[in-house]
Amino acid sequence: MARAVRRPDGLSMEIANMRRAKLVPRWRGKRALRSAQVLDDVVNAQVALLPQLSPEARQRSADHLAEMVMLGQAYRHYAAGWISRRELERRGKAALRRMESTKRPPLEQLTERE
Repeated sequence: MARAVRRPDGLSMEIANMRRAKLVPRWRGKRALRSAQVLDDVVNAQVALLPQLSPEARQRSADHLAEMVMLGQAYRHYAAGWISRRELERRGKAALRRMESTKRPPLEQLTERE
């Protein structure tokens, strides 16, 4: 006979999963999974183009694609009820900030060269 797995708070894993599933309404979870799939599709389409880019552009594009993969994972975590909508928004804004910061030219390009 298998024992029920217990969490530190005393809830069985099945009860904890049922409670978590109720945190995200079904339509929001489905929409979040669709958003994650769209991000995955964009990344898959763009990864094949990386070898054609210059080394600088390749690094910048790879960084952007990595941010998109992480954002897709955040959408999946939200759909599973592991993070809140507020946390999803925070992660999305942080990802956009990181992607915008890589668009700027390096500091050495902004100074005069002797």
